[in-house]
Amino acid sequence: MVRFRRDEMSDVNSFWYWTFLLSIGMFVGSLILIPILLVTMPVDYFTSSTPLRTRLRRMHPIIGTCLIVIKNAVGLLLVVAGLIMLVTPGQGTLAIFVGLMLMDFPGRRSLITRTLGRPKIVRAINRLRARAGRPPINSPPGRLRECSPRT
Repeated sequence: MVRFRRDEMSDVNSFWYWTFLLSIGMFVGSLILIPILLVTMPVDYFTSSTPLRTRLRRMHPIIGTCLIVIKNAVGLLLVVAGLIMLVTPGQGTLAIFVGLMLMDFPGRRSLITRTLGRPKIVRAINRLRARAGRPPINSPPGRLRECSPRT
């Protein structure tokens, strides 16, 4: 028979307690942060010829670089949190998607437009934007189907 000492059991209980708190925190955080990011996203996010990274670099070099680093760090944090939320309560897939939208990596724009080519995703984003009184996102020509939110 396996016997646990009292302090070993408290360590196990402490681990599950902090895991539970972290899971609840990520769930609540994703419910707040992801809709804010999707609603505040510019209408021309996918059709703009000048990506945000280029616009940030036009600023003062130090400020622009700091903002790019912060944007990528938040994106990485959302991707990691999304991966965790795939097995815990939360909006894992959506968090990963928004994290990838924020990060800079080769092929990002192609990945995003392929993913958003799914009418259900576009409808969900546009429905969220409509509830917030924002116009629907513009679709890149030939890549996304125009999907207006259902009423």
